[in-house]
Amino acid sequence: MTEVECTVRYSAPGRINLIGEHTDYNFGYALPIALPERTLVTFLPGSGDSLVVRSDREADPVEFPLNTIPGEVTGWAAYVAGVVWALQLAGYAVPGGEMSVSGGVDIGSGLASSAALECATLGALLSAAGLAVDRVEQAQIARRAENEYVGAPTGLMDQLAILFAEPRRAQLIDFQHLTARSVTFDPDAHDLALLLINSHATHQHAGGEYAARRASCERAAAALGVTSLREVQDRGASALHVVPDPEDTRRARHIITENQRVLDTVDALHDSNFSEVGRLLTASHSSMRDDFEITTDHIDLIADTAVQAGALGARMTGGGFGGCVIALVDAAAVGIVAGAVRESVRRAGFREPTVVRTHPGHGAGG
Repeated sequence: MTEVECTVRYSAPGRINLIGEHTDYNFGYALPIALPERTLVTFLPGSGDSLVVRSDREADPVEFPLNTIPGEVTGWAAYVAGVVWALQLAGYAVPGGEMSVSGGVDIGSGLASSAALECATLGALLSAAGLAVDRVEQAQIARRAENEYVGAPTGLMDQLAILFAEPRRAQLIDFQHLTARSVTFDPDAHDLALLLINSHATHQHAGGEYAARRASCERAAAALGVTSLREVQDRGASALHVVPDPEDTRRARHIITENQRVLDTVDALHDSNFSEVGRLLTASHSSMRDDFEITTDHIDLIADTAVQAGALGARMTGGGFGGCVIALVDAAAVGIVAGAVRESVRRAGFREPTVVRTHPGHGAGG
């Protein structure tokens, strides 16, 4: 077999979360789609006991042993090394060789660039080894890489979204039962457009803010005498009166109301009620701003301007503190909304955002 015949190519998309932010580690619901943009991994297996990885965005390659341990590799290559480490912990043999990474969404944009790299790496390694692993287990392996090797305390949403994604569909993910249900989401068929507005304010969990939100939710659950906020979902936000800390109460209120907004959005999509979908997107942004406090003035300006210019709804997408806004817009109003956002942001002194029309893409695959 020639080198070309041995080479494995596997790609994975970034993702947009339509609605359901920070609900994954609270065992709630989310409704993500895949982006058309993909991270491509090209892998040439070898007989050695190390892996050499290159990226089209970095000048120098990184080499590490297959028996790598957390802390040994840092930076972008830690996501690759973490997958190697997590795969072996799960009992799967990993081949050495050479790997190159190209394409993908912008790093720090809140569009799951790290999970795309993890899932593409994972798929390439499994394909090279001839292993069949179900998508939920793949998601858990990739998350373990990010949580325990890289050290980012993220939930499971990005990996599940990327692995289960389908064109013209969103995925209703239930994190308590680890299921994904396909939901039709095809704005173009209804003369609508989904705009992705990149603020170019790097998506960062500065100062451990992501971990702080997670800890706050855990404290609220403990005050309620439950292991997760999902267990009081049916009781609604009124159940939170027993939570002693007002900040923890606000954080938990976001989670409970956000879960309901996800379910309401699925119902509205079933009825093709896009006005209601837009309203729910805007309500989600308000909750992230006021209760969960993960937006910024810059992001708020973009979302508010989009709605004022005629969008059916707009919200930040991703973990917070920068990144991107999505807006659901009548197709005829795309230019008006995009122009208003650019002008408003320019007047405020921020970098001009990038505005593109996007749609649900394919999930990870070879």
